[in-house]
Amino acid sequence: MSKKEKKEKKVKGEVLQEDIHLDIPEDEIWTYQVPGLAAPHINKPYKYYNLKKAIFVIVILVAVSLSIYFSVMALQNETFEYTQLENGYEFTNFSNTGYLTELEIDYVAEIEYIPGNNDPATNFSVAKDENKPVTAVREFALNCDDKIKTIYIGANVESVDEKAFYSCWSLQNIEVDENNPNYCDIDGVLYNKDKTEILCYPCDHDEYLRQKYGYETELFTDDITPEYERDVQTYVVPSTVTRLGVMCMNYANLRKIYLPEGLKTIETLAVFKLHERKNEWETTPSLSNVYTYKNNNVTDTHFTSEEVLGEIYLSLPEGLEFIGSDSFSYNQNLQYVYIPASVKEIGHHAFWDTCYKEDGEIKGVAVMNVAVNEEEFAAKIVGDNWIPQYDYLLFKKNIDINYSAERAEK
Repeated sequence: MSKKEKKEKKVKGEVLQEDIHLDIPEDEIWTYQVPGLAAPHINKPYKYYNLKKAIFVIVILVAVSLSIYFSVMALQNETFEYTQLENGYEFTNFSNTGYLTELEIDYVAEIEYIPGNNDPATNFSVAKDENKPVTAVREFALNCDDKIKTIYIGANVESVDEKAFYSCWSLQNIEVDENNPNYCDIDGVLYNKDKTEILCYPCDHDEYLRQKYGYETELFTDDITPEYERDVQTYVVPSTVTRLGVMCMNYANLRKIYLPEGLKTIETLAVFKLHERKNEWETTPSLSNVYTYKNNNVTDTHFTSEEVLGEIYLSLPEGLEFIGSDSFSYNQNLQYVYIPASVKEIGHHAFWDTCYKEDGEIKGVAVMNVAVNEEEFAAKIVGDNWIPQYDYLLFKKNIDINYSAERAEK
């Protein structure tokens, strides 16, 4: 073939097209230069190749370094987040460094990193600005933190949302400054100042109690003794309490709870899914019974004996008016429930999944006992699926309701 270019012209409507054919020898196919275009670089070095490569590598390294720097700075700045209020600051969000086990909520704080220290467990300190008092804690501020064991609430805090410490799995105790006019604690459990409301029983409070009463390690179900159940898994709500707050005891390791007869309100998720460790990886429902006592002068939350509490009866207190949604859900070890006549409203799923069927037998709450007759009960405010269900063929079936029931003996 010759290097002569052959051109053909074709007319399609008003468009003129020109086909170009190049006759290129086979031995020049990789090196042939088309007129007006740069020559191919096959087997030829690019001009300033090494310099361009070095510049490219430097640009990549700078970009990666800046990315790491700004990521670290973002983590440092977001450990504590606040919103300014008229009367101080609201603590809105907390992202643990991974090594904080104690948290003081009193003044605006920030993490300061120590130059030259590369140990993430010790290379920082918490600096506070005492000109910026924290006066409020927002809901879910410590949502699902699994490192904090102790929280200290300062004297200036006026408002703590009841969902502020939701699912803090390692939280053992909450301590409140004695000069705080709004809140107090009873042996590591958060209450309002006049002790009419229990606000937060920490998820891992049983670990605090194990240490306090001399139990060295966490005991699994098969190892529990009557003494251990008394000291660690039984809780006496003081006689001053009229309200169990939202989520106040959820996920706690409690088998028995003693409520005062003056209790009026059990809020949403207040006693939700209480559980204990079955082994290293599994948990099992723990709450077995709820009792009511009549002594009006009980302040000690540590159970010693029933004689101290005076007259005691099984299940919920007379005078109770409100049972919130999901308040007792997923407590399959619960044995008995009695709804007193004083109850005016029951929220949706209040006793959901508190029973199950095994070997053809309904276990847990097998029947719901109600003080009033069916007509009176129908006049109350009752949410959807408030009553537990069990598997029945391919469906779910409500347990029976025993109307006009007599309260069972303890």
